[in-house]
Amino acid sequence: MPAANVAHFPARPARPTIEIDGARQSRLEAGLLEMEIADSVDAIGRAELSFGNWGGETPGFQYFDRRVLEFGKPLVVKIDGDALFEGRISAIVANFPDGGTPTVGVLAEDRLQDLRMTRRTRTFLQESLAGVARRIASDHGLTPRIDVQSGTVPVIAQVNHSDLALLLDLARREDAQVWVRGAELHVARVRPEDKVELRWAGPLREFHVEADLAHQRSGLVAAGWDVAAKSTAEHRAGESVVSGELDGLDGGATILGRAFAERIDTMAHGLARNSQEARAMAEAGYRQVASRFVTGSGVADTQAGLKVGAKLVLSGLGKLFDGDYRTTAVVHRFDPGEGLRSEFACERPGIGRP
Repeated sequence: MPAANVAHFPARPARPTIEIDGARQSRLEAGLLEMEIADSVDAIGRAELSFGNWGGETPGFQYFDRRVLEFGKPLVVKIDGDALFEGRISAIVANFPDGGTPTVGVLAEDRLQDLRMTRRTRTFLQESLAGVARRIASDHGLTPRIDVQSGTVPVIAQVNHSDLALLLDLARREDAQVWVRGAELHVARVRPEDKVELRWAGPLREFHVEADLAHQRSGLVAAGWDVAAKSTAEHRAGESVVSGELDGLDGGATILGRAFAERIDTMAHGLARNSQEARAMAEAGYRQVASRFVTGSGVADTQAGLKVGAKLVLSGLGKLFDGDYRTTAVVHRFDPGEGLRSEFACERPGIGRP
């Protein structure tokens, strides 16, 4: 009798591997009860892990000596040899349930924690986003990896803000992202591309998607006053800003004009000091709005390439929603009941043509 035609997908490890202070922790891996590793475009990467804490030849608490689970120790979680998370332990937690087994857990954050916990008041003169990022990287012993071009600003004031809040605010104005990888501080408009292919009813376990015109605009205007030229500084950005990402899709602005009418907005926050800054503000703001025309969330088999900034190639969803998406948030989870899986959010600026 011939074998049934069953689709085969690459086998995934049942549990992640865990390293603390450079050493693999097999006992912790075996005793792992729950794991949550989360990252998003505008947040610190963090990890929460919980382990059984009772047993041994002489029954008792296993991890309260702080030799393994200790504040500040580097923590790395991997799958298939690739890192899902790299950070340092910042909290130790314990749970003593009624009639149950006691547990111990750790919370860890990536190196952006250093920037979050450092609050300052200072000024930067005639500086750009790249210059500020390099200064902050130097302050925290990080290696700067900057791939963004932006104009200099006469004065950038950091007034009782953390280094992270300042950097995220400046990056947002330039439609750039901030993240760390190991001891490297990255600032760029697009993260290095990891391509992940997911098919529904296969590695893509479930998916919800919306194409919503509520926040779409035909154009976005940034304006201000150019003191040197004694004239208005103004620029209007439109769908051409994201035309390179549409690749045969219908963009939100096109559908908005066809279904309702043109909608033009003016940016209410921020005044441009010259035409170059007006253009940068308008295009960054429009790109952020247009990229969120189609938004999705799903659950998939865990793999290291599934991370913030990755290009998702989704299939099995039909003509409207098949194709490329950009990942904006990822949460890797583990528990004994459901094993490893990854929840993610993604977006793109267009919908497929019928």
